[in-house]
Amino acid sequence: MTRHSSPGGDTSCPLDAADQRLSNYGFDLPEAAIAQRPVEPRHDARLLMVQPQEGAQHRRVWDLAEALLPGDLLVVNDTRVLQARLAARRASGGAVELLVLEPQGDGRWSCLAKPAKKLRPGDWLTVESPGQPPLALEVLAIDPSTGGRILQFPGECADAAALEPLLLRYGAIPLPPYIHSHSESDNQRYQTRYAAQPGAVAAPTAGLHLSDELLTALEARGVELARVTLHVGLGTFRPVETEDLRQLQLHSEWVEVTPALVAAVAACRSRGGRVVAVGTTSVRSLEAVAALHGGQLAPHRGPVNLVIQPGYRFAVVQGLLTNFHLPKSSLLLLVSALIGRRRLLDLYGEAISEGYRFFSYGDAMWIDPAAVLESARPPN
Repeated sequence: MTRHSSPGGDTSCPLDAADQRLSNYGFDLPEAAIAQRPVEPRHDARLLMVQPQEGAQHRRVWDLAEALLPGDLLVVNDTRVLQARLAARRASGGAVELLVLEPQGDGRWSCLAKPAKKLRPGDWLTVESPGQPPLALEVLAIDPSTGGRILQFPGECADAAALEPLLLRYGAIPLPPYIHSHSESDNQRYQTRYAAQPGAVAAPTAGLHLSDELLTALEARGVELARVTLHVGLGTFRPVETEDLRQLQLHSEWVEVTPALVAAVAACRSRGGRVVAVGTTSVRSLEAVAALHGGQLAPHRGPVNLVIQPGYRFAVVQGLLTNFHLPKSSLLLLVSALIGRRRLLDLYGEAISEGYRFFSYGDAMWIDPAAVLESARPPN
């Protein structure tokens, strides 16, 4: 048994040596368990409710209206997914698929391209969309950080908010590659109902379960809602390749924690409510910003970088609504930090046997604050 220093607090938590090996976070997932289409209505997805004692209840997301208590604070990620997938053609007529990632200044954008090897600096692409005039983009350079290409968009498209109108005309929502069927409805369905800040290339998927009706019911129950912004990028889904997790480093992410959110968390604590995160992106936002300020949440706007894995002592988050995640992923490590690796994998095994649907359009898991490991709970 080793001990692991936790950025979220000033204590160290006991840690099984097996928790530090990536190979111990694998599980077998049948292809049929990967959800291809979302459940309607949103709140009718299944919900595995993790209890303080061993075992779980099998309910529906609508039942959060009972699990959450008056005075609780629900923290959601209000990022909006860009319609960042573009269909283009090379001068030779060959098809190219682009995924717009990050601004590089003056209308230049880093993009993934398929096939990328055939795109050289100086080449021109024509983006096509029904009912729209062709849009010409020049390939400026190879992007060494992604293996993609830097493309020149109109100069006024300097940031996500400025680029979004163009993407609404030419682009489509970039669903994850394990979702094989696409439809026009994905442009709305792959957004949360409170999405407001454009910039993500993937949805904060736990929030996809919160319907307008459920949000209204939670408000009537006395549950408050607060917003954080983390623009979900491809780095969230990059496979972890570090077997020794003590050496694990993850990508930086852009986060905004507003003074209003800081005040909402403080008010929740003062009234004895519970801070509940919707999705791992909300967890990372709150915890990473707190870690920058000695374990105390403070306003912040900019990049953060934090690894959350078993042994971590949380500073802010007490409960979590989350989806079911990929084997050996950083998201699986994060959820394991709340309830322990062995218990999480046992629950995943139960979910698979019970026919739960996995990943972005799948079902959900509710981790009650009382089910969180005592050693992982925020200090009083």
